Amino acid sequence: MTKRVLLIIGGGIAAYKSLFLIRVLAKRGISTRVILTRGGSEFVTPLSAGALSGDKVYSDLWDLTDEAEMGHIELSRAADLIVVAPATADLLAKAAHGIANDLATTTLMATDKRVLYAPAMNVRMWESAATQRNVKTLRQDGALFIGPDAGAMACGEFGEGRMSEPEEIADAIEAALSGVTTLDGLKGPKPLIGKRALVTAGPTREPIDPVRYLSNHSSGKQGYAVAGALAALGADVTLVSGPVALRAPERVNLVKVETAREMLKACEAALPSDIFVAVAAVADWRPAEAGAKKIKKDGTRIPPLKLEENPDILKTLCAAKNRPDLVVGFAAETNDVIQHATAKRLRKGCDWIVANDVSGDVMGGDHNSMIIVADDGADTWPKLTKEAAARRLAAKIAEHFK
Repeated sequence: MTKRVLLIIGGGIAAYKSLFLIRVLAKRGISTRVILTRGGSEFVTPLSAGALSGDKVYSDLWDLTDEAEMGHIELSRAADLIVVAPATADLLAKAAHGIANDLATTTLMATDKRVLYAPAMNVRMWESAATQRNVKTLRQDGALFIGPDAGAMACGEFGEGRMSEPEEIADAIEAALSGVTTLDGLKGPKPLIGKRALVTAGPTREPIDPVRYLSNHSSGKQGYAVAGALAALGADVTLVSGPVALRAPERVNLVKVETAREMLKACEAALPSDIFVAVAAVADWRPAEAGAKKIKKDGTRIPPLKLEENPDILKTLCAAKNRPDLVVGFAAETNDVIQHATAKRLRKGCDWIVANDVSGDVMGGDHNSMIIVADDGADTWPKLTKEAAARRLAAKIAEHFK
């Protein structure tokens, strides 16, 4: 059965990307119907949106023909998912506060389906307290978000505020369509209520001197997504994070650390826990001695760098007296992925190992291909966005406790 998306195009320069999104969705077998806001029509035309979607484009709340048939109700109910792209600060504010003064906002008020927002705005507007309050409210109401991304913007500034690329939004749409899409469905029981979860994320930084350190390319995106997905299923989540440029997911207790030893200490303090998911890319070694002052280059010799082994956080918690009931490790491999992951699971003593091939852009990218290695063998999952992969892993964890 063909899935249908109702796409609301807001008024921003990123509106042109929404036309590409329509084409990407069509190639994936997802049909699109468009509501073009007054602001959106300043950037793209009804003719172009209609030609690409193959359907009528809607824009006027006071269209007598459409509203005689309660158009804003029919539009909101006929879709499987509503997508707002670009989602401007104005649209987010109106949706969060229940303002319904045009077709787009009236449709958002009338829908019984989930809404996916792809924000796009100036970095200062995105970072403003008002916008962040509005985003938090919408998330609590069941809305989904993709982006915004960091980069150069049309206004000449640089930072978070760029709308995600059409392919990434399409991935998020497919992930949303594969799960619960109705607001009523979100009100059902959350299977992990009463469970405590501990998640680690990001890299660690091991100081060489006050200005230099050893680290790795981990972005923290996968760990943060796992923490958010577990919290969405009702778990009480503590996220112990190395240094990353990410906001903590809603309803998650964030503990920030720098080094592997600090991460271990924070994890031990978070016990007892029912679930431990060790996503962090912890540095295997640290400098044996960190210089108290910056090591200066004198042009005569290269200073030696003696290393010593860091504590093994996953193995330590697996052997703890108050070991979590389910321990899930991650194995970032570049070759012989399943073999190395299987050996690591036995060596560490954890229940599952999530193996992934990081020879590409996994550690800094937005997608992941997971292989779940357990007692009963290896289960290979398709390539998904990190958010979609996290939701699938959280569902598997919930099924384990069921």
